[in-house]
Amino acid sequence: MRADTGDLPDGTVPWHDFRVDRSVLDRARRGDPEAFRDLARPHERELLVHCYRLLGSLTDAEDVLQETLLAAWRGLDGFEERASVRTWLYRIATNRCLNARRDQARRRPVEPVPPFAPPAPTRHGEITWLQPLPDALLDGMPGPEARYELQESVALAFVVALQRMPARQAATLILRDVLGYPAGEVAAMLGTTETAVKGVLQRARAAVPAERCEPPATAEPVARRFAEAFTRGDVDAVVALLTDDVWLSMPPAPHEYVGRAAVRSFLAVSLAHAAGRLTLVPVGANGQPAFAADLGGPAGVIVLTVRGGGISAIARFHDPSVPARFS
Repeated sequence: MRADTGDLPDGTVPWHDFRVDRSVLDRARRGDPEAFRDLARPHERELLVHCYRLLGSLTDAEDVLQETLLAAWRGLDGFEERASVRTWLYRIATNRCLNARRDQARRRPVEPVPPFAPPAPTRHGEITWLQPLPDALLDGMPGPEARYELQESVALAFVVALQRMPARQAATLILRDVLGYPAGEVAAMLGTTETAVKGVLQRARAAVPAERCEPPATAEPVARRFAEAFTRGDVDAVVALLTDDVWLSMPPAPHEYVGRAAVRSFLAVSLAHAAGRLTLVPVGANGQPAFAADLGGPAGVIVLTVRGGGISAIARFHDPSVPARFS
């Protein structure tokens, strides 16, 4: 559940926001790469997750994180210490992500060719660059300070909602409601005013889904029954676990199926194609139940959204390179 439904008071200090050792900073400014690594290393994982939230793609997030660190290293002389190193790095990373979102060419992966003839989809999705986030990247990370718990702040529905927002709107929501930065600091990071931040934040909050995922302990029995039925090709048993408005997506393919009947039509074909060859290995992704799929070789990752005791969304990531991130 949300940790707080109100605005943060002015002066709130986000988690893990600490001042740096002066000697380390001085050495880094003199060109010591090890000292710079000591400055940046405590923040790298949270910066990667931040970039992932904004970009929806872990591949893109890794690229932008490297760009961020390089820009920080080259621009260290310009760090004026009016904020912490963490805040300074977040400002660089956020603006690099905004640049990446404007560069649509880097966000469009090649659509895979299915090995069978799928039924006509309900619709074609636009967020084909979406990738899952391994839960291992969240291990040891403190939770957000503002409106969301850690699981909510990386849930696929939340990340998808961020991709659909204007880029600066998404950045404002993350900086304010997930990371807990005061409105004045968010305005400074984005080069705008506090008044503008408040207006953008109000619109962003309205665009976020109100529904929450089941906590892992509650979702696990449903996920286990799904895996058992899915691997034996029992379409009826899988469909019995779905909500009426279930949504099946399969990035980087744009095909989406909405509703039990549409999902059943796809599963009937896809499970028949995989008969006798499919295995699922439990993994954790986006704070949700997930499975690495194998069809005689890595075949992608399946992430489930469980709400009200039923599966309301299935995201099948058809990219054989994705399971390696979960090893």
